[in-house]
Amino acid sequence: MKITALLPMKGHSERVPNKNMRLFCGRPLYHCVAGVLQKSTLVSSFVINTDSREIAEDARRHFSKVRVNERPEHLCGDFVPMNDIIGCDLSASTGEHFLQTHSTNPLLTINTLEKAIRDYFAGIGVYDSLFSVTRLQSRLYWESGAPVNHNPQELLRTQDLPPLFEENSNFYLFSKASFAAAGNKRIGLSPKMFEVNKLEAVDIDEEEDFQLAELLFKSRVRK
Repeated sequence: MKITALLPMKGHSERVPNKNMRLFCGRPLYHCVAGVLQKSTLVSSFVINTDSREIAEDARRHFSKVRVNERPEHLCGDFVPMNDIIGCDLSASTGEHFLQTHSTNPLLTINTLEKAIRDYFAGIGVYDSLFSVTRLQSRLYWESGAPVNHNPQELLRTQDLPPLFEENSNFYLFSKASFAAAGNKRIGLSPKMFEVNKLEAVDIDEEEDFQLAELLFKSRVRK
């Protein structure tokens, strides 16, 4: 039930400058997730695919389970699909089962990650992959004003609405075989959704996200 984790990171970030190496509660942001991968007994090793010498050197210095893949030039830039980067890592790995996560999910806990890994292996034969989601039970509308998931004439309580699930990019679990069968995509042809609570699923895209995540992390540490 061991798995290889993938933690891709680039040096440049548009909306939050130097995001991955920016200090988050006193240490580089990516150390939060990398620390979880380092501690997990279900993660045999983790791969950091990066174009940044600073990130590569810092990772080798702090994490014994890390392997750094220097990102080839044709995969550098802001518009390269993540599945292309994953494909690069899979081609260089002898493993069969993989977990891909992001440095921008600092509240992800080892308990959640290991439960997802166990669920993934328990479901093989029924599902070929697993990805994390956040439950939404709100009254949603299309841009046109048309309702998405409710009848405005009924006004059901939000907790009685049929839930929708948002792909939150916290993590993806898959195999080399499922990745290939899906046309080189991390979500396979028969995936399982794994629900993560809203606080733990916070993802850092904007400056406000960084500030919110840091406050939540500090609150967790104080408890």
